[in-house]
Amino acid sequence: MAKEVGRKLVAQNKKARHDYHLHDTFEAGLVLTGTEVKSLRAGRASLSDAYVTVDQGEVWLRNANIPEYAFGTWTNHAPKRTRKLLLHRKEIAKLDRESTATGRTIVPLQIYFQDGYAKVLIAVATGKREWDKRQTIAERDAKRETERALRVRTKRG
Repeated sequence: MAKEVGRKLVAQNKKARHDYHLHDTFEAGLVLTGTEVKSLRAGRASLSDAYVTVDQGEVWLRNANIPEYAFGTWTNHAPKRTRKLLLHRKEIAKLDRESTATGRTIVPLQIYFQDGYAKVLIAVATGKREWDKRQTIAERDAKRETERALRVRTKRG
């Protein structure tokens, strides 16, 4: 079997981009069991309630839902088990400093396969207030309107 090349997106946390201001992002490896890998390759995962913690120098992905593999046997995994993330020591230290700061949290943004290896994109984030969310939506709508107006204008001229 040929080795996979490129990036294949499995799951994305769109709500995190809506609810948080994202700061630094990190790519982390993911420690998985065999049935978890098969379930991910089938495109089944959810990051909606997931979060990341740093405990005693180790980084953990908590509450991420990878459903049981349909063709698994009694060796199937628990869907919401805690999974270890693989990062360099300096990155772990930086995440630990950032997460202990007031109002900061670490959220997973994506699970994907990079050249055959399961990876998680995580970010240090601060929560948005309600008016921040409305402002973001208003900016997006204004940008969309200007692009639409430019398109109409270039078609006529």
